[in-house]
Amino acid sequence: MQRISSRMTVFYKRVFPFVMLGFVMIFIAITLFADKGPPLPAILFPIAFVAFGYFIMKKLVFDLVDEAWDAGDALIIRNKGQEDRIPLSAVMNVNYSPLVNPPRVTLTLRTPSMFGDTVTFAAPVQFVPFASSPVIDELIRRVDDARRRAR
Repeated sequence: MQRISSRMTVFYKRVFPFVMLGFVMIFIAITLFADKGPPLPAILFPIAFVAFGYFIMKKLVFDLVDEAWDAGDALIIRNKGQEDRIPLSAVMNVNYSPLVNPPRVTLTLRTPSMFGDTVTFAAPVQFVPFASSPVIDELIRRVDDARRRAR
């Protein structure tokens, strides 16, 4: 089996949010203990930053599955200790978005899996930004071949 998702997914989903929240808390603590007392914008801005960051993370990161593996004629998807096998012929569409960070791959399924009718994972990190991923391009070709054979 070959891993087709990014190894950085755990960092994106579990480490990065706590690091950012920690920096915001440090900023708030420094502001609260300043000599003159905290001005209102110095408290409201970090709270707005956390709210905005949560919204962005919810839309772009928290829906990513932990791992996606290529098992030949199927994909093995793992998330939060659960695992599902999705045949390539059950994938209706593969959408690759390289212009977001992390780059996202969304699989639309013909029949829902245990993770729903769409499965999203982070594509492997590329050294050349905005370039097409050879791993994902190959996956798209193989999904198309599997659909043709299934007809």
